[in-house]
Amino acid sequence: SKDQRSCKCAVGFYADQCDKNAHIKVMCGKDYIAIRAMEAFFKYHNVPLETLHLPNKSCGAKREYIGDVPYYIFRISKQKYLTCGGLPLEKNLTHISYSLSVLSEPRVTGNIIRDPLIRMDFTCVYPYIRRVSLPFPVFPISSETVMRVDELEAKIRMMLYMDHTYTKPYTSAPTIELRDKVYVEVTVMEPADLFLLRINECWATQFPQPNSTEGSVHFLLQNGCVKDQTVSFLNVTEGQSGLNGQNSTIRYSFDMFRFTADPHDLYLHCTVQLCEPDDHESCIPNCNLISKREAMRADPSQGLLSYGPIRIEVPDRPQSSILLAVALPVAAVWTLGFFLILLITVAKAGRKRLSKLEEH
Repeated sequence: SKDQRSCKCAVGFYADQCDKNAHIKVMCGKDYIAIRAMEAFFKYHNVPLETLHLPNKSCGAKREYIGDVPYYIFRISKQKYLTCGGLPLEKNLTHISYSLSVLSEPRVTGNIIRDPLIRMDFTCVYPYIRRVSLPFPVFPISSETVMRVDELEAKIRMMLYMDHTYTKPYTSAPTIELRDKVYVEVTVMEPADLFLLRINECWATQFPQPNSTEGSVHFLLQNGCVKDQTVSFLNVTEGQSGLNGQNSTIRYSFDMFRFTADPHDLYLHCTVQLCEPDDHESCIPNCNLISKREAMRADPSQGLLSYGPIRIEVPDRPQSSILLAVALPVAAVWTLGFFLILLITVAKAGRKRLSKLEEH
């Protein structure tokens, strides 16, 4: 103050002369946000641990030691952000912001309050990493697309895995035997755990172009529902039967097949859409109702992922060996017949010549 008899401390400092640092620190992790400050800061203001909370009073602080110094710390996962009273997410073209407040309950003595209230606002700002997919590769190990919802961009990836554990992705064009399981994973890479994901359509083509008019097309999923009866959705955490649209990662499998006409290689395409985290009901397709909507493989509001080629494992029986197996016996028969005819002709000619000599 002007008379130098009192101080209003800058953020993070306290004491009569504002000469003590509370060491307030905001921590923005991949799946959590947190804030901490020294216990001495709160004791100076006569604020006990049990009176501190986030906007939702059920989300309280914990006491932890860092070195030998006690701290009060709030740490919440992103899944509990809204539950604990987080402000609506702020989104723009480049960043997303999480904002929370630490509050203290007033201590009532009789019918008066003497101690000040603590309020600490903190924000975690996460940047979006903008990426665009490369042109469709000949031998991909994954397929990625970038979708925009309002002003928010999301990166989505599709990969194929070797077995039901989803731990070993293919690192080159996969070769799979007929009727073997093909394990597909589609997941939201960035921002993680912010959206629910729904697959609308998945189909296989003989050529890389998803909307190619050449060759055959086989649908695995239509309108979010199973079209090929070998398709099964898997629960990401339990590995058991799951649903389309209940998580930010979708796993499903189908039995390997091939087209009757050449080429036999498959190219897999899927259209996906994003849902808000609280939009569970509308994100999970109702497959009990008969929908008359046609498959929309070129809907601009959906993200498109493509993967291929997926090759078919066939027994090693070259056509040349089959041709030889058939052609050689036929050729041998014809050759033997030719020599027999030649021998008969020579024998007849010899008899005629011999009979003429005997006459003379």
